[in-house]
Amino acid sequence: MTTMTVQAQRFREFRMPDVGEGLTEAEILKWYVAVGDAVTDGQVICEVETAKAAVELPIPYDGVVSEIRFEEGTTVDVGTPIIVVDAGPSAEGAGEAAPAAEPQAAQPAEPPAAPAVKREAVLVGYGVAPSSTTRRPRKQAAPVNGTAAAAAPAPPAPVSAERPLAKPPVRKLAKDLGIDLATVVPTGPNGVVTREDIRAAAAPPATLPQAAAPAQAAPATAPAFAPGGRETRTPIKGVRKATAQAMVASAFTAPHVTEFVTFDITRTMKLVQELKEDRAFTGLKVSPLLLVAKALLVAIRRNPQVNSAWDEAAQEIVHKSYVNLGIAAATPRGLIVPNIKDAQDKTLPELAAALGELVATAREGKTSPADMQNGTMTITNVGVFGVDTGTPILNPGESAILAFGAVKLQPWVHKGKVKPRHVTTLALSFDHRLVDGELGSKVLADVAAVLEQPKRLITWA
Repeated sequence: MTTMTVQAQRFREFRMPDVGEGLTEAEILKWYVAVGDAVTDGQVICEVETAKAAVELPIPYDGVVSEIRFEEGTTVDVGTPIIVVDAGPSAEGAGEAAPAAEPQAAQPAEPPAAPAVKREAVLVGYGVAPSSTTRRPRKQAAPVNGTAAAAAPAPPAPVSAERPLAKPPVRKLAKDLGIDLATVVPTGPNGVVTREDIRAAAAPPATLPQAAAPAQAAPATAPAFAPGGRETRTPIKGVRKATAQAMVASAFTAPHVTEFVTFDITRTMKLVQELKEDRAFTGLKVSPLLLVAKALLVAIRRNPQVNSAWDEAAQEIVHKSYVNLGIAAATPRGLIVPNIKDAQDKTLPELAAALGELVATAREGKTSPADMQNGTMTITNVGVFGVDTGTPILNPGESAILAFGAVKLQPWVHKGKVKPRHVTTLALSFDHRLVDGELGSKVLADVAAVLEQPKRLITWA
């Protein structure tokens, strides 16, 4: 066995896994280990944020940390080594014997790719298969240990009949802006088209000379944060970035229609108070949102056609017999929409438990990517902010979203007399490709009817 082979087996590179089922990158939020620390199989070494959620990453082997490749706050491509562990029999001299592996280098001094071939799948997505083409890490990903050699950007690739090189998000941006990738001059490594290239191509003619300026001029731009200044810039990353892209895609893909209904919700508010004292709900949180969710499930059961999705590739409507009910939640990292799986089969106490767990997990920032996938319909509770109503945008891939407004005591005609009653407004936005005006109106009217007369939870069941 050669010395090179021994080194490759001793020093193990841990690569950024695809923790979000198809995502291409993640930002390192926090390191829990440092160079020289001993780690064990399954130990959490860092927290990363993808476009869907924050996730803790465990290391899949034992050893001593010999190198940390990227600093906190760095966005790293999936499959890129982020940490090196000395998995040899001795921890002594780990840092000295570690193979040099600078992210900017096209060819490392020793072939550390050997461990990547023999993968240890601890989590879904671990051990990304080796690519047939070499890729360099993102420009902002500077190594922590050592200084990478300055590499000149690759010369622009000539426009030809070949398919331009670009990541899926960049291709999506080009499509949204109406830019033909074949006409864009790439400035990324190895002739890859970047977001900046797309924006430069979409800029008005007067700004093109500045947009196409050499990369060396970048440091002259204003800093991202100027203490005491009149403006502050915050980079859009992670969940907020994904939310923005998803909302733009949804707004300009699905034809939205929004309908409203204002009604007396007094009886439901009384029922909420009664359920809080019911033994079946001991230890569970009972709120008006719980009964709004149940009312929507009843309306879906009465109008099952609304629970569907549009398959653009197959040009088909997909009807679903299950309801994964999404609840929009505002978190420190941005808006997320986890969903309650198979909500249609849950009793009211079971729905209360699932809703409480969903909200608590979201507030702690522990919502997993799986909890936000495959939603069918969403509720957004804008009433908690004192807002009467709004025109919510569909969660991508879903047919409708219901906005629950603030409940306020207002004068209302009740049994022929004007009395103070609890009144609220619901807004239902739906995809007009899937839901026509009649169906959307029926669903919204049914939800309001159940909340106006909660006994319909029984009679319509």
